[in-house]
Amino acid sequence: MPIALPLFRIRSLLVVIAVAGLAAGGSVWFGGRGDWAGWIWAACTLPVLAALVVEILTSLRRGEVGLDLVAALSMTAALAFGEPLAGNVVALMYAGGQLLESYAERRARREMTALLGRVARTAMRYVDSRLDEVAIEELAKGDRILVRHGEVVPVDGTVASSEALVDQSALTGESIPVEKRQSDEILSGSTNVGDAFDLVAVRPAGESTYANIVRLVRQAQESKAPSVRIADRYAIWFLLLTLLIAGAAWWATGDRIRALAVLVVATPCPLILALPVAIISGMSRAAKLGVLMKSGGALEALAKVRTAILDKTGTLTFGRAEITGIRTADGWAGEEVLRLAASLDQASNHVIADALVVGAHQRGLHLSPPTEVSEVAGTGVSGTVDGHSVVVGGSRFVRDRSRRSDPYALREGVPEGTAVVAVAIDGEIAGIVMLADRVRPDAASMLHALRDSGVTRVVLASGDRQDVVTAIGRQLGIADAFGELDPQTKVDIVKKERVQAPVMMVGDGVNDAPALASADVGVAMGARGSAASSESADVVLLVDRLDTLTAAVRAAHRTRRIAMQSVLVGLGLSVVAMVVAAFGYLPPVAGALAQEAIDVAVILNALRALR
Repeated sequence: MPIALPLFRIRSLLVVIAVAGLAAGGSVWFGGRGDWAGWIWAACTLPVLAALVVEILTSLRRGEVGLDLVAALSMTAALAFGEPLAGNVVALMYAGGQLLESYAERRARREMTALLGRVARTAMRYVDSRLDEVAIEELAKGDRILVRHGEVVPVDGTVASSEALVDQSALTGESIPVEKRQSDEILSGSTNVGDAFDLVAVRPAGESTYANIVRLVRQAQESKAPSVRIADRYAIWFLLLTLLIAGAAWWATGDRIRALAVLVVATPCPLILALPVAIISGMSRAAKLGVLMKSGGALEALAKVRTAILDKTGTLTFGRAEITGIRTADGWAGEEVLRLAASLDQASNHVIADALVVGAHQRGLHLSPPTEVSEVAGTGVSGTVDGHSVVVGGSRFVRDRSRRSDPYALREGVPEGTAVVAVAIDGEIAGIVMLADRVRPDAASMLHALRDSGVTRVVLASGDRQDVVTAIGRQLGIADAFGELDPQTKVDIVKKERVQAPVMMVGDGVNDAPALASADVGVAMGARGSAASSESADVVLLVDRLDTLTAAVRAAHRTRRIAMQSVLVGLGLSVVAMVVAAFGYLPPVAGALAQEAIDVAVILNALRALR
């Protein structure tokens, strides 16, 4: 969890006490009062020791091995063996290390906490002919608001002015402002860096992109990193090794100071400090890249993935139908066929009808209001547009309502997985409009990058038609492509693959949520995906781009590598120092300084995960 300010202040106070003790005791000692110096050093060691004992007891109550036990033993032994200076130095080294950990964690979390500081609180909403400042919680879909220069966009919406210039770096990492035109969508969390513009909300503030990101960030900050689990793998053995070397040194030489020196240099700070810093640094680095790791455990699991199961719709494709082509009968122009069809489809709420309307707007076509509209749900719609009788829908529906020609004659050579909308005007077939859910342009490069990162098997799992899924799989070189899957079947595939290797499931829909929860690590595509998928996933891609997925995998591998470097190198140096101390070549005070040098080195190494 984030370092609370009171804890940071307590650790700062303990450092001040330890430093003051060393300074005051040193002054008294140089003044010839060595007995008083010893009492001062001991008195300033006790507060640090007391705080350390509390931490150990708290860890033990949670069922965790207290890695700070060695530090507590070394301070206790120093006081008991009449070496208060060594005890005070260890206290300073330990308190300083804890303070350094606090600073490093705060530094590492900077990218995540920066997101939380950008949440808009109020917005200027148009009410009748005036502007009212209202809390963003009051904004509803359809509200028109004014976004002034320098303000953060409070809700997802579409531009109602002629243009807008926004900085999306908090969401996408792009440093160059993006120009938006009228009707373009702007995500909440963007900053207006141009003139003021009007925005029409498309969803309430609580459901907007940035609100979802902030909620997920808070969840990630409250999660527990896997550092404790990794540390526990080594803690008991390291503790036993420390006691064995210290006991052997005392037994073989009869010199208890050697045992004390071993305890001093054995403080396992590479485990206590460096691992949390490395993991949190990696999570913060991922957040900067547009990837939110909900926990350190998710980051660790992502580094071990060998099988990737990918949903199709919204993951490998954009998740929406787009016009890919128009074929017309003799005498008809493609844009006029689309204009009349889209004008009629304004009266329908079918997803394909919406795709035609959006496509027409993107082409700058002027749409007319339809009249005398009659719709057969899920099949087609008919009506009048600009004096023309227009029929739009499935090929059979349109053919049965036309006097001449057949739309099927225009369908020869239509690619697999393409949806076809037939259009008849004034009783004659005018043309067909072809639509498809396009594969993302970066899908192939993403798959190649995943394989380079250690993923050895890729599976495509979708609820879409098998022929469509097969075509997408063939296009992307995925041999195992399964279609027409329900949520339970997706879960079964995940469980089957987990028997062979660690599995990553990537999806964005409600139907993906169970499979995301069943995988070793679930990845939700985009904060605008379904709430169910974001809640079930371990990792959320805050930006709707596939390259962020490969960035997440690379960040996980690098962070885990740096974390293990910190552990193995740090503990290795500590063991070497323990052996040197056991042979009498490293007295307690010098050993404490040597251990601090090791601590600083491994923490600085751990912070490399930020870059």
